[in-house]
Amino acid sequence: MSELLLPIMIVVLASVFQGTFGLGMKYIKPLAWEAWWIVHATVAMVIFPLIWAVMVVPNLGQVLTEAPAGELVTGSLLGFVWGIGGIMFGVSVGYIGMSLTYGIVMGLCSLAGALIPLFLRFDSVNPASLPFIFAGLFLLAVAVFIVTVAGLRRDKKLAEDGADIEGIKKGKAFRTGLVIASVCGILSAMLAVGFDNTVEIGKLAQKAGALERNTALARWVVVLAGAYLMNAGYALFLLLKNNSFGSFKTPGMIKALKWSIIAGLLWFAALGTYGQGVALMGEIGTMICWPTMLGLSLIVSNVVALITGEWKGMGGPLKLMVLGVFVIIVATVVMAYASTLKVATT
Repeated sequence: MSELLLPIMIVVLASVFQGTFGLGMKYIKPLAWEAWWIVHATVAMVIFPLIWAVMVVPNLGQVLTEAPAGELVTGSLLGFVWGIGGIMFGVSVGYIGMSLTYGIVMGLCSLAGALIPLFLRFDSVNPASLPFIFAGLFLLAVAVFIVTVAGLRRDKKLAEDGADIEGIKKGKAFRTGLVIASVCGILSAMLAVGFDNTVEIGKLAQKAGALERNTALARWVVVLAGAYLMNAGYALFLLLKNNSFGSFKTPGMIKALKWSIIAGLLWFAALGTYGQGVALMGEIGTMICWPTMLGLSLIVSNVVALITGEWKGMGGPLKLMVLGVFVIIVATVVMAYASTLKVATT
């Protein structure tokens, strides 16, 4: 049990970063979204990962040169696919609102990010841990549903009070939004699946002298190469289409630029530390750490929302949100226990 304490604590730390990076997105204006995003993506997916990886992985260039071609292609391709999911998230919000989009995406992303590696590595999982893994995932799905309902009720109350919130479409458009959000949730899990498909790169990094937990940084460089190609490409397309380069000269853009950088640092701080926890946990790392991090980050994000006043005067919805948080904590404990049940070695 003691050897699992460090990876679990690392994942808890990752959830703090994951749950707070979105704060920066409150400060996009006066920059155009695409201008803000290309800076954010460059910091989050290129500059910070490369600097961190170079610092902790000896001969990183040689490690990547010797990496299996299959892992380089698969890892970066799945990162690219994740980028598509990220763009679909923003589209979905315009159809069904932030609360419902976030709930659907978070739930499906957590489940798919855990179940796909589980099925791919089924022989490496101790059968005794399976009931706890599935129970934890089920509880997490229930918790995300509860928190989503709480968010919807909060939005409804805000609308009744005349607050300015994201509109929700009706009829066919609403159903279209549900489909987009569902596809987005599955595609968003590809970041975890891509990382899970770069195990040999991690082994090469360790062979080169990197600490076991730091091998994750070499793996992220590969996955995020594809992710950056998609994100930066889309942002650049919008910059050209909307002729919005001029927003970089808008008065007050320094504050927005600062927050794009801070959000980028926090975003990869989450992935970097998460990857360290997975590397230390071994074969079942992704299927345990991914849903745990997302679940805990949901708690963190709601605590931040509470502190910033987003739940002020929301007695009923707030109580429901607290119930969802409690279920997330129970799910996390169950998943943590499942991680202690490893396959016996002979």
